[in-house]
Amino acid sequence: MPFAVYILGFLIFSQTTSEFMVAGIMPSLSDEFGVSTSAIGYLISVYAAGMIIGGPLLTIGLLKMPRKKALLAITSIFLIGQALGSIASSYEVMIVARAITGVSSAACFGISMAITFHLVEAQSRGRAASVVLGGLMIATAAGLPLAMVFNQYFGWRASFWAIIILVLLAGLLAQWFIPSTIKQEQVSIRKELELFKSYPLWAAYATSMFIIGATFAAFSYFTPILTNLTGITLNIVPFILAMYGVATIIGNIIVGRLTDSYMYPTLTTGLSLLTIALVIFSLFVKIATISIMVIFIIGLVGVSLNPAMATRITRVGGTGTLVATVHTSIINLGIVIGSSIGGLTIDAGYGLASPLWVGALLAMIGLISLLPVFRGKCHALNTRRYS
Repeated sequence: MPFAVYILGFLIFSQTTSEFMVAGIMPSLSDEFGVSTSAIGYLISVYAAGMIIGGPLLTIGLLKMPRKKALLAITSIFLIGQALGSIASSYEVMIVARAITGVSSAACFGISMAITFHLVEAQSRGRAASVVLGGLMIATAAGLPLAMVFNQYFGWRASFWAIIILVLLAGLLAQWFIPSTIKQEQVSIRKELELFKSYPLWAAYATSMFIIGATFAAFSYFTPILTNLTGITLNIVPFILAMYGVATIIGNIIVGRLTDSYMYPTLTTGLSLLTIALVIFSLFVKIATISIMVIFIIGLVGVSLNPAMATRITRVGGTGTLVATVHTSIINLGIVIGSSIGGLTIDAGYGLASPLWVGALLAMIGLISLLPVFRGKCHALNTRRYS
């Protein structure tokens, strides 16, 4: 595996830590800007909304630019946004900063994958992709807790500056180790747009959106829920989130091994467990032992379903760049929906536990979205049996 692939994984890790870190430092940001917890939750939504715009638009706009040059340009834009956030003096400035970093991060995902697929042979692309996207899982397991530790001992601005150092280092390594001569891929936009006429593709997109929406409705508010309802001290929360991150890594490995042969059963089982875990969390949120156990389960069957979601997309929509990019946008739309509705229920006076019920509802809708698939499979099976 080329060393450059690991550099791209490191870059994704650094930028994704920036995306997740707000969920872990909500109290500090709330105090700094004098806004509610739900308002800080909207910063997560803004970042995700930036990714939704950035994925389809900025990546297409950079298609004619050499891949390495485009990657370094996007990294520079991200650094500008992150620096703006680190010196933000108001909530409004922070919103702008999160939008900039979200847009650039989305484009970075797309171009990083394009570079990765050109650095390795065709038979190694799956493993290379897992290395790059592994940065996302490690960001949850290690990046987020470390950002929280920085926040507790040095302040939230130090967390932002730490990300700047990591991204800058990743950019310098990319400059040194990623080859400048990477073949450009000819993309037929018209041909790929034809794929969006497929109902199964949109059904797959919908399931992905509900899975991520359900997960982030809860994840976005883990810190205030644990500290204010469960009664866990703030200095213990990073360890719980680290445990959650480890669960996502374990779940990602398990799902990856099962997906090729049991894709739909894996999605159904994962969504069922996610729904049950969120309901239990909602009912027993004041019992620390149960809360910690269900957070681990949410880690196992939430974001970790990504391999199954991506495999389903390739089976119904192919491996086109635009199909995959829109899938990334749909996933981030799920983040916006989950975290925003969770914040709205808090603002409406339903309490800090209300986002957990929102997550449970979204997970149940995700399960319902799979019913036409199984109905079609049963119909096909009966047709073959009696024909």
